[in-house]
Amino acid sequence: MYSKINTCVLQGLNGNIIEVETDLSRGMPVFNIVGLPDVSIKESKERVRTAIKNSGIQFPLSRITVNLAPANLKKEGSQLDLAIAIGILQAMGIVKGFNYEDTAFIGELSLDGRLNSVEGALPMLISMRESNIKRCIVSYDNKDECAAVEDIDIIPVQTLSQVINYLNQEKTISPYKNKEVFSLDEEECFNVDFGDIRGQEGLKRSLEVAAAGAHNILIIGPPGAGKTMAARRLSTILPKLTFEEAIEVTKIYSVAGLLKSNSLIKSRPFRSPHHTSSAVALIGGGRIPKPGEVSLAHNGVLFLDEIPEFKKSVLEVLRQPMEDDVVTISRANASLTYPSKFMMVASMNPCPCGYYGDPYHECSCSQSSIDRYLNKLSSPLLDRIDIHIEVQPVNYKELKGGKKTETSKDIRKRVNKARKLQLKRYKDDNIYSNSQLGSKNIKKYCILNNGAETIMKEAFNKYRFSARTYNKILKVSRTIADLDGEELILEKHILEAVRYRSLDNKYWG
Repeated sequence: MYSKINTCVLQGLNGNIIEVETDLSRGMPVFNIVGLPDVSIKESKERVRTAIKNSGIQFPLSRITVNLAPANLKKEGSQLDLAIAIGILQAMGIVKGFNYEDTAFIGELSLDGRLNSVEGALPMLISMRESNIKRCIVSYDNKDECAAVEDIDIIPVQTLSQVINYLNQEKTISPYKNKEVFSLDEEECFNVDFGDIRGQEGLKRSLEVAAAGAHNILIIGPPGAGKTMAARRLSTILPKLTFEEAIEVTKIYSVAGLLKSNSLIKSRPFRSPHHTSSAVALIGGGRIPKPGEVSLAHNGVLFLDEIPEFKKSVLEVLRQPMEDDVVTISRANASLTYPSKFMMVASMNPCPCGYYGDPYHECSCSQSSIDRYLNKLSSPLLDRIDIHIEVQPVNYKELKGGKKTETSKDIRKRVNKARKLQLKRYKDDNIYSNSQLGSKNIKKYCILNNGAETIMKEAFNKYRFSARTYNKILKVSRTIADLDGEELILEKHILEAVRYRSLDNKYWG
């Protein structure tokens, strides 16, 4: 007897429809799975055999051949268990009378016949939707995650016996719908707020500019100046995720196995890897390449606290994903591409002891040790960071003063207004923020008045900016003008943008 069942495997974030062909024939009892399966699929033979037996069905004493088509595509993952089991049961005649052409099966089997949740269920569903799959049988624990895909009927099941009864129309299971799972209407709640920060108005302003244009930012200052405190509040002033962005983020976390609530991620990611992290941890990798920190921070923030403490070789791997918004990981058995459109926020001390330039403490570092410390950040990496801001310790008066400070809600309103201007301006260019402007777009949209043009020329000659730095200044000044609601870039906008790059000469000049 022959049967054919649909399932799916992932390559990166892209799913491929797999046809599980099963044939039962006479001969010595044997169970073979062919079609380039990996170890986890080869082990499914024992899970499937035992799950069928413990579901009250006699496992067939036949020659069983399972082919995973297309046979030239490498396949991995335990989510094929359910499809293999149903393929065998259909070939046995246990399940029948059901249209399998537009139906797919995803689930890992326990030995007692229960269905366990699997990683990557959401990207599989999205890929199968594009292949005209109309119905998918999934583990009950994956139902909320899969509910984000509206035009596929999600049938959540807990055991293999439930699947058999459903397919034989002995049990009715209604398609699962839960609009609250992927509703983005409710207000986000944060445990931190910009209103907690005393003083540091320049730092808060620079973070507002960074958020308004999705610019990368480097914060330099002594210990205790509030660098980390401010950076961890950046998420509170960023615009809310759109539904499309939320789907992208959830897909990545699903593939990485980090989807804790099994529902749509509704807040922008904030990732803060430790400085001992390896290049593979940041970029992604492994035998089957999984997303790294740059992809887990997609549509959110990647915070590198004390960035010079990271190995220089590790920092250099950030250059390509920062420029291209994607990262490609090549291994012997796979070459996968993950998105990596993130805001990078980095903080650092000005020297190893942290007190170079501090008005209240004396620096104990030699010039050579300061140079070695600062040179961990290469010029190409610095060029990719749009905003550099220096902070000083907060004095007692500012720390103790009762002056009311702006809350995250107030700042977020201005950021949202600037982002809406950018979306409207770039609606025909497939650009969402000023940080994404290319050379051609800069010439078109970053128009300076005469006074601003003169200032830019003088600053370029004085500070010996590179071409990339010149473009960064124009993009930042465009964002500052957007916060002011100005169409042209004025003198004050270019002056503020240049100030965010003049530290290059102080520390690395």
